[in-house]
Amino acid sequence: MSGPLSPGPQPAGEPGGDLPSAPGRTTDAVPAAPVEPVSVEGPPVEAPQDGPGEDPAPAASPPGGGAAAARPRRRRDPLAASLIGVLTLLLGFAFAVQVRSTDTAEQLAGAREEDLVRILDDVTAQEDRLRQEIADQRVALDSLGDSDTVAAAALQEAQQRAETLGILNGTVAARGPGLELTIRDPLGQVDVDVVLNAIQELRGAGAETMQIDGVRIGVSSAVTGTAGQLAVDGQPLEAPYTVRVIGSPQDMATALNIPGGVATRVSTAEGSLDVVQSTDVVVDALRPLDEPQYAEPAD
Repeated sequence: MSGPLSPGPQPAGEPGGDLPSAPGRTTDAVPAAPVEPVSVEGPPVEAPQDGPGEDPAPAASPPGGGAAAARPRRRRDPLAASLIGVLTLLLGFAFAVQVRSTDTAEQLAGAREEDLVRILDDVTAQEDRLRQEIADQRVALDSLGDSDTVAAAALQEAQQRAETLGILNGTVAARGPGLELTIRDPLGQVDVDVVLNAIQELRGAGAETMQIDGVRIGVSSAVTGTAGQLAVDGQPLEAPYTVRVIGSPQDMATALNIPGGVATRVSTAEGSLDVVQSTDVVVDALRPLDEPQYAEPAD
């Protein structure tokens, strides 16, 4: 069973005309949908150029011309630039130190107790090492000072030994307490033995150095000649014989006056002996320094 067929498509009427409606129904005119603008993508549209009837844009003024002209670029001072650079570096360094200190403080604040104990132990160990290094440096400095002191003391001791050897050898003048004795020989009977005995007795009593007349007595001194014509180391002596000796005055005076000693032998030779003790005896006669022919310093 077939029903009524629906009407087919109706031909479009004229614009603005009414469309036919189905039988038995009234159809209202459907309003047309508004047309929305469609954007078309493409290259940007350039601004229209001036036509032939329009004036061209004014050209840029040359430098230095007019108030609108660009001002000349001012030259920067090198010193100011350097100062600015230094200040910038300092500020950057200070900022970095501050940031690092803040980071360290934050790290320590958030660290565990075991970590804090370990860090404290490391810092304490480092402090101990630094203290030990300081102590070592101080010891080295003290040793250098001691070395200088020892060197100065050794030099002073060497100078004193040289002076002592010079006094004993007769190459250096000397002064000190001692005796001044005079051997008178009016008859010319005092011989070599009497003078040698006097030298030996004085040395035995502690005499350090002496001279007879103008001749210094040394280790190798020799008394030669005959009674009345004596000589020391080849230099002739004239009576009365004057002896100046440095040592203990009392000990040497006692040695000269012992029975059978120098005083007795001078008296036997019809002479006389005068002994004067003094606190300041000068022995200024010098001996030439003998150069050894065979002996050399041992290593």
